[in-house]
Amino acid sequence: MFSKQTVKDVDVRGKRVLVRVDFNVPLSEGSVTDDTRVRAALPTLRYLVDHGARVIVISHLGRPKGERDPQYSLRPVRRVLQRLIGRNVVFVDDIVGPEAREAVDRMIDGEILMLENVRFHPGEKTNDPEFAKALASLADIYVNDAFGAAHRAHASTVGVAGYLPAVAGLLLSREIQTLTDMLTAPEHPFVAILGGSKVSEKIGVIDRLLECVDTLIIGGGMCFTLLVAKGVSVGKSLVEPDWVEPAKAMLQKALDRDVELLLPVDFVVADAIVEDAETTIVGREEIKPDMMGLDIGPTTIELFKGAIADAKTVFWNGPMGVFELTPFEAGTREVALAVARNNRAVSIIGGGDSVAALKKFDLEERVTFVSTGGGASMKLLEGTTLPGVEALADKNS
Repeated sequence: MFSKQTVKDVDVRGKRVLVRVDFNVPLSEGSVTDDTRVRAALPTLRYLVDHGARVIVISHLGRPKGERDPQYSLRPVRRVLQRLIGRNVVFVDDIVGPEAREAVDRMIDGEILMLENVRFHPGEKTNDPEFAKALASLADIYVNDAFGAAHRAHASTVGVAGYLPAVAGLLLSREIQTLTDMLTAPEHPFVAILGGSKVSEKIGVIDRLLECVDTLIIGGGMCFTLLVAKGVSVGKSLVEPDWVEPAKAMLQKALDRDVELLLPVDFVVADAIVEDAETTIVGREEIKPDMMGLDIGPTTIELFKGAIADAKTVFWNGPMGVFELTPFEAGTREVALAVARNNRAVSIIGGGDSVAALKKFDLEERVTFVSTGGGASMKLLEGTTLPGVEALADKNS
């Protein structure tokens, strides 16, 4: 059970509700190229509008240096939100100044107003109390629906919650409930698939998953550090030398807990990461010193697919290779297809590049749940406290 209060636990009618969303979306030439995160916020925003709230939307976008930068304006996102929600969204080219205050004062019940990028203010990332207090003064209630930013202790995710009644949005509560249930009450067999480049970024997740999975599949660049820990020579493949010993401990923990830990047995190798690379398929013991593994090979694909097909719960985070380039996309594509085809399983995708892969192969509608927060979901799975969640009111308070 999600332990924090949500928008459904407070009376929002006629109230000014400050909603922190995660509209950190990709832009190209002033247009949003992926509206997934905007769509994810719609249930909370529609609930508030339908219940007569005066909705003030805030978000960050990109990494401006604490000052106004037109390339990171939320104005293009406002157009997308307006189209998706089917009602007018007022945009204010201000955050906590007079223009913002005047616009909030003019609001009526059921109206939506979007403020400019909170990271245009230097007090956002430093969690400056004065900036947080100024944000809070615009509203009567604070709602955090930005799961993707919940691991950041910023003014708009933590600071403002100290000055207002603070509750979770529907997206944030669903994200946490889904990931927590997966760890505490999965249906077995539970298969987790981890990929991506660095084992150092996921060692905590591996440690936690080994407590509850039946099978752990590891591919991508991170697998080479584990292979080195097993005494395998991997050529020029990505290895983190400082993490070989921790990797050995993870391998031993898998043995101790009787978890099947599957590593690739063959690879697509090349001497350069380029679109027109000359590739060869070799066994994992046969990677030449001048070559690097850039995707899993066909035998590994079949091995991984077999494990995924038998699962009742599947968690996937991270690609199997450099899937952005055609010569190295097959492993990620086939794993994604295997997850999508197992419609008997609850399939949970842990944000980040896994989501990009699902989109590339047009499979995002064929899985059970897609997390909007790569970094936040990894922190949650590690067991790390998320500051943006801790700041919210408890159910029994």
